[in-house]
Amino acid sequence: MITVKVTYTVQAEFAQANIANVNTFMRALRALNNPAIRYVSYLGEDGKTFTHIAQYDNAAAQQQLLALPAFLEFQRRRDASRLEKPQQVEVMQLVAANW
Repeated sequence: MITVKVTYTVQAEFAQANIANVNTFMRALRALNNPAIRYVSYLGEDGKTFTHIAQYDNAAAQQQLLALPAFLEFQRRRDASRLEKPQQVEVMQLVAANW
């Protein structure tokens, strides 16, 4: 399993647009209906820090998300928004879960 956590902070005035952009690519991701991809997005207490956690069963599933046009457009808009804090990407290893 591949688990990737991405955290970044947008400008306050871009937060609502970013939420809309996340929801747009999530609809496209749901339409793929690929059980090998699990993805969640959170908004921090400050209202502008986002954390995304993606879990993939394999590299092919990860590549499918990374090539998704709606995901690429989300990333383009996020990066063009003048991030307050740049994205931090962390690859994590699952230790335990209770699902």
